[in-house]
Amino acid sequence: MKLSLAIVALALAVPATGFAQDSTAVSSSREYPNTFSSGSANISPFTNKSKRFNDWAISFGVGVPLVQSADLTSIKNGNGKDLFGYSAYVSIDKAITHAFGINLQYDRGETRQGWFNTKKDAPSNASTYQQVGARTQYDAISLLGDINLSNLFRRVDNHSPYRWAFHGYAGLGTLAYRAYQKDETGDRMVAEVKPFKLGSMFAQAGAGLKFKVNRRIDLEGRVMYAITGDDEFDGGGDKYSAINQREEQVSDNFFNATLGVSLKLGKHESHLMWHDPLQEMYYKLDVLASKNQDIEVCKKGDLDNDGVCDDWDRQLDTPAGARVDGAGVALDTDLDGIIDLYDKCVTVPGPVENNGCPTTSTSVDKGFVEEQETKLEGIEFDLNSDRILPSNTPILNNAVNYINSSSGTYTVIGATDTRASETYNQKLSERRANNVKDYLIQNGVQSDKLNAVGRGEKDLKYPECNPATKCPEWKNRANRRVYFEAK
Repeated sequence: MKLSLAIVALALAVPATGFAQDSTAVSSSREYPNTFSSGSANISPFTNKSKRFNDWAISFGVGVPLVQSADLTSIKNGNGKDLFGYSAYVSIDKAITHAFGINLQYDRGETRQGWFNTKKDAPSNASTYQQVGARTQYDAISLLGDINLSNLFRRVDNHSPYRWAFHGYAGLGTLAYRAYQKDETGDRMVAEVKPFKLGSMFAQAGAGLKFKVNRRIDLEGRVMYAITGDDEFDGGGDKYSAINQREEQVSDNFFNATLGVSLKLGKHESHLMWHDPLQEMYYKLDVLASKNQDIEVCKKGDLDNDGVCDDWDRQLDTPAGARVDGAGVALDTDLDGIIDLYDKCVTVPGPVENNGCPTTSTSVDKGFVEEQETKLEGIEFDLNSDRILPSNTPILNNAVNYINSSSGTYTVIGATDTRASETYNQKLSERRANNVKDYLIQNGVQSDKLNAVGRGEKDLKYPECNPATKCPEWKNRANRRVYFEAK
C-alpha cells in the first residue's frame, strides 16, 4: 500500500508544458493579427526564458494529529488525558498566480485515541466499561488549492518587502488506514481501508502562516482539519458496534498541526507566491517621479499654424484662417472643391467662378450639367476593405441631395493604393464603387442616374506612391477612395 501511494504521487507530480502569452514578441507577417491563435502579434511559444519568477517548491514537515470528532478521541478523554500521535507530509507545490497555487501532498501518520495510550498496558476492566485504547495508522494523497490571502487582500503596502504571508488550503484526496483497538485481551486490527476506493475519499482544509527566511527557504506553521467521512477511523470497530453507537456523527475527523519547511526551486531571485504587484507598482512610480519628463510635442513644428502638428498634418500649406479637420485638411462642408474659407455658400455646392454658390445658368431641363467634372473627395476606405466607414455617411448623404437636385448622371469611381496585385486591386475597387452606388440608391437616388466603375491602382490621387516607393500611410489612405464624375 505504501509503495503504490508513493508511485501514484510521483506520477501525478510530473509537470506539463504549454504555451503562454508574451507581449514582447511581434509578428513579422503582413497579415492581420489573430488574437485567438499563435499568429497574433503578441503571442509567442512559452519558454523558461520568459519567466520572471520561480513557481515550483517542495515542502515537508512533521506534526501532531488529534482526533477531535469521533467516538474515541485524542482530546480530554474519560481519564482526562490527551493522547498525541505523530504525522509527516511532503508536497510538490506549483504557483499559478501570486495569490493561488496547487499542491500535491502525501501524508503519513498515526493517531492515538481512547482511554489510554496503546503503548501501555490496558486496565483489567477495559472491555467491561468500554474504556479501550486505539491507534490508527494512515496514508493519504490529496490535491490542495493554496490561496495566498496576504497577497489577495493586500491593498496598501509600506513600500518595503514583507516576510510573513497567511495561506488558506482546501482540497480532496484518498485516505488509506489501519485502525487498531486494545483492551485487556490484547491489541487487534478492527478496520482497514485500501486507497482509491469509494469509501477512501476524504477532504481537508486549514490555514498556515509562512515566514520567508531567504529566497530559497520558507518556514510554515499549519493547522489542517481532515474530514474522513468514515465512522471506523477512530478504532471503535464495526460501525454497528457498541462503541461506535455512542455518538451520532458518522465521520471521524481530526486536526493535524504541523511545522514545515518549503524549498523554492528555480534560478530567479523571487518566487511568484512572494511577489507583490503593488510593491512593483510603487517602485515604478518612484522611478518615474524621480525622472524629469521632458516631453517634446510637435517636433517638426506647425508651419501653417492650423493647430495640427506637421508630424501628422496632411495639408502643410493650409491658408491662414481656414478651419481644418483632425488631419489638418481645410474643411469643405458642401464638397464643391472650394474650402469654407473662400466659399460664399458653405452648405450649398457651386462652381469656383461663382465663389462656391449655385448659378442659374445650369440648365436642368436639358438633362445635363455644365460643369466638366464634379468630385466628392474624402470618401476613403480601410486597407483591404470595401466597407463604408461611419465617418463617410455625412459625405454620401450630401451626395444624395446633390445628385437628386441635378438632372445629370454620374459615374461612381473606385480606386485603391498600390499594395497587393493589380488584379486584386481592380476587383477591390469595383466592390468599393458598387457598395457606394448601392448606398446612394438605397437612400433615394434613382438607379439610372448612377454608373459604377473600378480603376484599381491606375487612378492614384498621389501618383508618386507606386510599388517601387514607400509612401506615408496618409497618402496610401487618400489613394483608397471613391469619388464621383458628372457625365
